[in-house]
Amino acid sequence: MRAESSATSPTSIAVSTPPAVAPAPPAAARSSPRLGTLQAALGVVAFSLTFPATAWGLQGFGPWALVAVRSVLAAAMAGGCLLALRVRLPERRHWAGLAVVAAGVVLGFPMLTTLALETSTTSHAAVVVGLLPLTTALFSALRTGVRPSRTFWTAALAGAAAVLAFTIAQSGGGLTTADTYLFAALVVCAAGYTEGGRLARIMPGWQVIGWALVCCLPLTVPAAVVALSYEPVVWNAHGVAGVLWVAVGSQFLGLVVWYRGMAAVGIPKASQLQLAQPLLTLVWSVLLLGEHLSAAAPLTAAAVLVCIAVTQRSRS
Repeated sequence: MRAESSATSPTSIAVSTPPAVAPAPPAAARSSPRLGTLQAALGVVAFSLTFPATAWGLQGFGPWALVAVRSVLAAAMAGGCLLALRVRLPERRHWAGLAVVAAGVVLGFPMLTTLALETSTTSHAAVVVGLLPLTTALFSALRTGVRPSRTFWTAALAGAAAVLAFTIAQSGGGLTTADTYLFAALVVCAAGYTEGGRLARIMPGWQVIGWALVCCLPLTVPAAVVALSYEPVVWNAHGVAGVLWVAVGSQFLGLVVWYRGMAAVGIPKASQLQLAQPLLTLVWSVLLLGEHLSAAAPLTAAAVLVCIAVTQRSRS
């Protein structure tokens, strides 16, 4: 009994310390709202380059090869980090959520948007990004039970409407055959963002996307081999740069900071930062692809920024 009162006491402290450190991975959830907002904003900047970079990538790779290769490259980077840091496998209860992230963010959204960009301009494809914040907030409300305020929903709907009006006007007001791909991409990506944001409260955001990428390797590696054998590759600077960016910037690093941001400030509020993504994409389209913007861009940008400010200040 004496041994229990003297020796066990320090032992209990030593044993309880690792569990206290183990929950530390959700440090993103304890980050300040300001830092979380900054991280989510960095993710939006990375994502805003995805469509122009995909357009570049299609100059050298076929659509299926582009999607498969970008996923394999991103998985190689993520897997290397997981191995180097000796990260343990996620608990069994988290694998279903990781499968949703993999299906929506790693496979579904890249594949559907790449197919859409074969026949659609980046400005038209930005329609799906304009609707993504609202769709993500809806998925979050259904999945997590969070009910944002009326002010939040009013500002979110106003921002989505402004972005939709602008992007549709940029594309001439007509719907293309690529819209089926774009709206399907909208749904699967919103599901992946929601589940990824939930998991980022339990484990670091980079591990969420890292494990999602790695678990897709049994599909993406054979797909890359088959696609590269059927779709000839034209080696050029734009094609290589496009593939590298969508793999490293959009598929891995962008999602790392994005999930950390969502875990810190909440999925609905973080998702509203994406209201600025279509406008950023259009700016990149002008600079990188030579597309032209209308005079409505500054007005839409101002309206979107006001909506973002309101959603960030409203209480979830």
